[in-house]
Amino acid sequence: MNLLSVENISKAYGERVLFEDLSFGINKDQKIAFVAKNGTGKTSVLNIIAGKDTPDNGQVVQRKGIHIAYLSQEQNFDSSLSIQETIFATENKILPIIKQYEEALKNTEDAENYQKAFELMEQHNAWDFETQYRLILSKLKLDDLNQKVSTLSGGQKKRLALAIILINKPDLLILDEPTNHLDLEMIEWLESFFKREKITLFMVTHDRYFLERVCNEIIELDQGNLYRYKGNYSYFLEKKEERIAQETSSTEKAKNLFKKELDWMRRQPKARTTKSKSRIDDFYEIKQKAKKRRQDHAVQLEINMERLGSKIVELHHLKKSFGDKIILNDFEYVFKKGERIGIIGKNGTGKSSFLNILTQKEAIDGGKVVVGETVKFGYYTQKGIQIKEGQKVIEVIKEFGEYIPLTKGRKISASQLLERFLFDRKKQYDFIEKLSGGERKRLYLCTVLIQNPNFLILDEPTNDLDVVTLNVLENFLLDYPGNLIVVSHDRYFMDKIVDSLFVFRGEGIVENFPGNYSDFRTYEDSKPQEPIQKTTKTTSTKESSPKSKLSYLEKREFGALEKDIEKLERKKTTVESFFMKDGITEEEVNEKSKELQEIISLLEEKEERWFELSMKLEG
Repeated sequence: MNLLSVENISKAYGERVLFEDLSFGINKDQKIAFVAKNGTGKTSVLNIIAGKDTPDNGQVVQRKGIHIAYLSQEQNFDSSLSIQETIFATENKILPIIKQYEEALKNTEDAENYQKAFELMEQHNAWDFETQYRLILSKLKLDDLNQKVSTLSGGQKKRLALAIILINKPDLLILDEPTNHLDLEMIEWLESFFKREKITLFMVTHDRYFLERVCNEIIELDQGNLYRYKGNYSYFLEKKEERIAQETSSTEKAKNLFKKELDWMRRQPKARTTKSKSRIDDFYEIKQKAKKRRQDHAVQLEINMERLGSKIVELHHLKKSFGDKIILNDFEYVFKKGERIGIIGKNGTGKSSFLNILTQKEAIDGGKVVVGETVKFGYYTQKGIQIKEGQKVIEVIKEFGEYIPLTKGRKISASQLLERFLFDRKKQYDFIEKLSGGERKRLYLCTVLIQNPNFLILDEPTNDLDVVTLNVLENFLLDYPGNLIVVSHDRYFMDKIVDSLFVFRGEGIVENFPGNYSDFRTYEDSKPQEPIQKTTKTTSTKESSPKSKLSYLEKREFGALEKDIEKLERKKTTVESFFMKDGITEEEVNEKSKELQEIISLLEEKEERWFELSMKLEG
């Protein structure tokens, strides 16, 4: 069933044409990602579909009576309201019933009012809705419902907007970078939520694991033309490579980029398993795997950075708190040459503060930071670039450096670096005010890299970058010979770039894990599961039993799932053994890789459902 049709829309700002004559449709239950380079009008397309903007030509036709919700980059709330008041102010017939019941709970002496509220909850089956409503708020860390919107950070406001949309269950959900401002735990929950729920999505995201696991179709805008791919990210990479190869042989470089990306995707383990059958405890084995990943990469860009001495950075007994909130508690680490460390942890655990301490931009409460004399930091922060009116792109980067030296006397000029990061010669002479948000982030990255640091620190470098730019950045960083520290919620990026992790657990606890993010998730998921806290409803006339027993249909489903999982495991083993054969063709590899991907996705889905039902059974 078609929910919305985009018919020949065009948009331009002055002489700058973003896109012309775009047409596509969105059908019920499709989960579509919209992929395009920064600056080609992705957000403008979303705004037009959501009715927040109008096209210069063409129209958007939507099915009568459908409810469309839009998660944009900017949120506008009444700052005088609390989180709960903001949620209850939305148009949802169940929310006032829940509110009435919660008010009645505060005054149980008024038996008549309480009974009436209770019966309304029963009548509208609001118990399940309330449970999911509270789960969504909990998962998005919106626990203090009385907190005023005026006191929320930008990230908290975006999470509130996301929560409202998920609670209200629109017919079509339009999302602009939904994983920005979410920590890794939230992203994985949202990923699982979208996989499980029957919901129609149209979104822009740079999160490639999200694309891989949530989307069943990708629409790409490339040089003014639209291309549709009926599959996930791996399928998109494969078919795009084929398309580029067919179009012209002169694009060999672009073809190789997508081929390498697809090969890497196929070699990687899943970033998250629902449950692991065994505990990984041999850290040396993980470390060896991490080292091998780096050796597999063939260096193409031999950067001749300033030599690092024997002493790099030493952290001795670091202590840092903000009031009662402990960030570091007696933390120690001595960096070695060439280390590539990712930093992960929930929002608010002190990741960005740690980077500021490392670069001595923030004072510590105790301990000592010792930086070697030869260390030259390059620090990409979340603040972005300071714009000077009237400056051109090339002028901005030349303020920081003219070139990056390579081995054998070669070099990359400022202009060549910009080209590498997708600023063509014409774009280099554009005024900086004309750049999109993603293009400004790209330029900021170039200003950090042109300084040729030997210790590079990147704080959320993937935010607002398109998939193509992320490929370029990853290839540059894989060639980078110095020390590297990255804070990122982009699991795919972390898997590809880092060899070990600092895991910020909160309360000043920081663990050193010798592997990438996929290794860490596998390790974490193999821990014994903590009991899930269940909520029960309060009845007025008789005791209610917790909703922990399986219904007759759920029991049948549970038994069938165990058989299905067993069959899929056998099928997975059979397909995997195929790759061990000699003489298999590339076509056979592609076909079997796609089949294996489908089996793994289905297996994860069934294991997730089995796990949910087993928790109810145990409860």
